[in-house]
Amino acid sequence: MGSSDKLPLVEVFFGSPWEAELVRGLLESVGIQAALKNYNMGYMAITMLTEVPTGGGVAVLVSADDYDMATEIIANRENVE
Repeated sequence: MGSSDKLPLVEVFFGSPWEAELVRGLLESVGIQAALKNYNMGYMAITMLTEVPTGGGVAVLVSADDYDMATEIIANRENVE
Protein backbone atom coordinates (compact mmCIF):
# COMPACT_ATOMS: atom_id res chain seq x y z
CA MET A 1 0.00 0.00 0.00
CA GLY A 2 1.52 3.32 -1.04
CA SER A 3 1.25 6.58 0.84
CA SER A 4 -1.45 7.73 -1.59
CA ASP A 5 -3.64 4.83 -0.35
CA LYS A 6 -3.80 6.18 3.20
CA LEU A 7 -6.96 7.88 4.35
CA PRO A 8 -6.63 11.48 5.53
CA LEU A 9 -6.93 12.30 9.21
CA VAL A 10 -9.80 14.55 10.20
CA GLU A 11 -10.42 16.55 13.37
CA VAL A 12 -13.26 15.31 15.58
CA PHE A 13 -12.57 17.26 18.77
CA PHE A 14 -10.70 20.36 19.92
CA GLY A 15 -10.13 21.34 23.52
CA SER A 16 -7.73 21.50 26.42
CA PRO A 17 -4.93 18.90 26.58
CA TRP A 18 -6.63 16.89 29.32
CA GLU A 19 -10.00 16.89 27.53
CA ALA A 20 -8.37 15.79 24.28
CA GLU A 21 -6.53 12.98 26.07
CA LEU A 22 -9.81 11.77 27.62
CA VAL A 23 -11.56 11.83 24.23
CA ARG A 24 -8.66 9.98 22.60
CA GLY A 25 -8.84 7.32 25.31
CA LEU A 26 -12.59 7.00 24.88
CA LEU A 27 -12.26 6.51 21.12
CA GLU A 28 -9.44 4.01 21.47
CA SER A 29 -11.46 2.04 24.04
CA VAL A 30 -14.00 1.27 21.30
CA GLY A 31 -11.38 0.43 18.68
CA ILE A 32 -11.00 3.78 16.89
CA GLN A 33 -7.36 4.79 16.46
CA ALA A 34 -6.88 8.45 17.36
CA ALA A 35 -4.01 10.91 17.39
CA LEU A 36 -3.47 14.25 19.09
CA LYS A 37 -2.28 17.42 17.39
CA ASN A 38 -0.99 20.10 19.74
CA TYR A 39 -1.75 23.68 18.77
CA ASN A 40 -0.40 25.19 22.01
CA MET A 41 3.26 25.36 20.99
CA GLY A 42 2.59 27.88 18.23
CA TYR A 43 0.91 30.18 20.70
CA MET A 44 3.36 29.85 23.59
CA ALA A 45 5.41 32.96 22.77
CA ILE A 46 2.31 35.11 22.28
CA THR A 47 0.81 33.87 25.56
CA MET A 48 3.96 34.73 27.47
CA LEU A 49 3.88 38.28 26.11
CA THR A 50 0.19 38.95 26.65
CA GLU A 51 -2.57 37.92 29.02
CA VAL A 52 -5.10 37.59 26.20
CA PRO A 53 -6.19 33.99 25.49
CA THR A 54 -4.83 32.89 22.13
CA GLY A 55 -7.16 29.99 21.38
CA GLY A 56 -4.49 27.27 21.46
CA GLY A 57 -5.46 23.74 22.30
CA VAL A 58 -5.24 20.13 21.27
CA ALA A 59 -7.15 18.45 18.44
CA VAL A 60 -8.13 14.78 18.30
CA LEU A 61 -7.71 13.31 14.82
CA VAL A 62 -9.14 10.08 13.39
CA SER A 63 -9.21 8.40 10.00
CA ALA A 64 -11.82 9.83 7.62
CA ASP A 65 -13.51 6.39 7.64
CA ASP A 66 -14.03 6.63 11.42
CA TYR A 67 -15.30 10.22 11.42
CA ASP A 68 -19.05 9.50 11.71
CA MET A 69 -18.69 6.91 14.47
CA ALA A 70 -16.17 9.04 16.37
CA THR A 71 -18.32 12.17 16.31
CA GLU A 72 -21.32 10.16 17.50
CA ILE A 73 -19.33 8.68 20.38
CA ILE A 74 -17.98 12.11 21.35
CA ALA A 75 -21.43 13.70 21.20
CA ASN A 76 -22.84 10.98 23.47
CA ARG A 77 -19.90 10.78 25.90
CA GLU A 78 -21.80 12.53 28.69
CA ASN A 79 -24.53 9.89 28.53
CA VAL A 80 -22.08 7.06 29.27
CA GLU A 81 -22.26 5.89 32.86
